[in-house]
Amino acid sequence: MADNNLTTASSVKEDAVSATRPSAHASEADATSTPAVKSGVKRPGDRIFEFLSTASATLITVMIAAIAAFLIWRAVPSLSVNEGGILGFFTYGDRWETNDTDAMKFGIPTMFGHTVLISIVALIIAMPVALGIAIFLSNYAPAKLVKPLGFLVDMLAAVPSIVYGLWGWQVLGPALSGFYTWLHSWAGGFFLFKVYDNSPNFATGRNVLTGGIVLAVMILPIIAATAREVFVQTPPGQIESALALGATRWEVIRMTVLPFGMSGYIAGSMLGLGRALGETMALYMVVSPLVDFRFSLFDGGTTFATAIALAAAEFGNEMRAGAYIAAGLMLFLLTFLVNAIARSIVKSK
Repeated sequence: MADNNLTTASSVKEDAVSATRPSAHASEADATSTPAVKSGVKRPGDRIFEFLSTASATLITVMIAAIAAFLIWRAVPSLSVNEGGILGFFTYGDRWETNDTDAMKFGIPTMFGHTVLISIVALIIAMPVALGIAIFLSNYAPAKLVKPLGFLVDMLAAVPSIVYGLWGWQVLGPALSGFYTWLHSWAGGFFLFKVYDNSPNFATGRNVLTGGIVLAVMILPIIAATAREVFVQTPPGQIESALALGATRWEVIRMTVLPFGMSGYIAGSMLGLGRALGETMALYMVVSPLVDFRFSLFDGGTTFATAIALAAAEFGNEMRAGAYIAAGLMLFLLTFLVNAIARSIVKSK
C-alpha cells in the first residue's frame, strides 16, 4: 500500500511538473530528491513485533485447547461407567450417586437449570440498569462528571467476588426477607414464587433471586462499559442531522444512538452472561445448595461452579472427580459458546 501511494504521488508530481514546464535542472533535482523505497523489506522491530504477536495468539489458543483436552481426558472414564452413558449424563439430574465406581449415576439437568435461571435473572436486572448508565454517561452527564462516574462504575468489576458473597449473605438477603414474604403472599401461586417444604427460610434470603441480584451487580460494569464505548462512537453527522430536523435529545438517542450501538449493547450483555455462568464464590455463599430444580426463584440452587466447589473434598477419588470434571467441561463449553456468540455479534455490525 505504501509503494502504491508513493507511485501515485510521483505520477501526480511529474504531471504537475510537466504542466508548468520546469527547467531540466529542477527536474533532475526533484528526481534525485525522491527517496528510493525497497519493496518487501521488513525492519527488525517489525519482525520482533510480528513474532511476539503470533506467539501470543498461538499460546492462548494452545492453552484453551489444552484445558479442553484435559477436561475431556479426565471426564471420559467416569462417563463410560455412568448409568446410561453420555445420554444419562444429559438426562439424569435428581441425585449424584458416585459412591460405587462400578455403578455411577450422575447428570447435569438440574445444574444446567439453576445456572441458566440465575444468570437470566441477573441479565433481566442488569441490562436495563446498565443501558441507563451507558446512555447517561454518553449523552446526559456533564463533561466533568463523565470520568469520575465511569471510574466508579468500572470499580464494581474490581471488587472480589467473595466480598459480593459476604454482602449478599449478611446484608442483602436478610434485608430482602420482608419483601420476599410480601411477594409470596400475593404471588405464591405462580410457579416462579412458589415455596416448597425444603425451600430456604425467607429470613436468610439465600435463594435464586438473591443470587441473581448479586450477579446483576457483578456483571453491571461489563455491560455498561461495553455499551458506553459503542454509544460514544455514534457518527456526529447523524446526531447533528437529527438535531437539525428538530429532534429532542431523547429522540436523538432513540433514532441514532440506540440503533447504532445496539450490537455493542447486546454483545456486552452476552459477555456479562459469560461472566455470570462461571461465578462460584458469590453464589456459593448467597444461594442455599439444593439439587431439585423447580423453576422457583425462592428455591435454593446448585450451579455448575458451586457444585464443583461443594464436592472438592471428593476429588481424591479419580472416578468421582471425573464426574464433576465432566460438569466442568459442560460449563467450559457453555461459556465458550456464549462468548463466541458475543464476538460474532460485534463483528457482524
